[in-house]
Amino acid sequence: MKRLLKRLQAITDVPGIKVGHDSDPKALTGCTVILCEEGAVGAIDIRGTATDTRQIDALTHLHLVDKIHAILLAGGSAFGLDAAGGVMTYLEESGKGFDVIKTKIPIVPTAVIYDFGIGDFRVRPDHQMGYQACLNASKKVEEGSVGVGTGATVGKLFGMERAMKGGVGTSSTRGPKGLIVGALVVVNAFGDVVESHSNQILAGARKSKESTQFANSPKWMKKGVTRKRFGVAHSFNTTLGVIATNAHLTKKEAHQVAQIAHSGLPKIICPLHTTFDGDLIFALSYGKKKGDVNTIGLLGEGVLIESVKRAVIKAKGFGIIPAYQDVKRKNSSE
Repeated sequence: MKRLLKRLQAITDVPGIKVGHDSDPKALTGCTVILCEEGAVGAIDIRGTATDTRQIDALTHLHLVDKIHAILLAGGSAFGLDAAGGVMTYLEESGKGFDVIKTKIPIVPTAVIYDFGIGDFRVRPDHQMGYQACLNASKKVEEGSVGVGTGATVGKLFGMERAMKGGVGTSSTRGPKGLIVGALVVVNAFGDVVESHSNQILAGARKSKESTQFANSPKWMKKGVTRKRFGVAHSFNTTLGVIATNAHLTKKEAHQVAQIAHSGLPKIICPLHTTFDGDLIFALSYGKKKGDVNTIGLLGEGVLIESVKRAVIKAKGFGIIPAYQDVKRKNSSE
């Protein structure tokens, strides 16, 4: 009888997927790599208007390259895109990439978040940090304020002083006939994170700088409170997600999975896809199982929602900005 492997409850339940973080807890920045070294079919669904990306052209169905070898999520805004070079170096040294005879060129689509709000903007993920994240990669995935989630924040309608801590979360589920779908997400949203079943706010804008009570961002926005400037710390926000499956998909089908799964974000983050957000979802097909696109997308939606929830629940505020656990502890003691 074939022994069943213990579930990791993470995107790394998909065979062949590994995740690595590298973090700078002083500067409050970092990066996270999702390795699929043998080559995965990749796609992307972009709905934010404030994205910063690299090498996503390889995810279009007309592009010559048919497989990617890693996805990198990094802090540091556009500066953090440099960390992709470290991932490419690691993969080239491992002999992984698109064969161009003289060498192999690793394909590493990359997206970044703006995490200068609470960290040191002079320190950004770089080549060395991207390389180290690959060295740290394993099947075990740390969550919360680590890697790309180190400086992530949420609930910035009233500015950073009334915001809360975001982070990285992951989850997975099993479908019919051995199908596995996993997700990893970094939550750095403008809006609030709202528990989808109870409609309770888990993390978001607070009533005042000292308060642990939630203001409810959508309510105030409907009353006319807005943030119009795209040039201050609280205006740069992004939720980045990765959906992975062991099903065999074409690029078009992977794109459809990303589109369907993306529908999970509005069920737990509100408001979402504002003019200040750079939200996007990657999809990875890394296996040979047969699976229905709609089923995979639906399962992806569920694990994406769970990953967002875990990202904020596991986050730490570092004594700088309140996290979910800080607010819960204070409210329960009052």
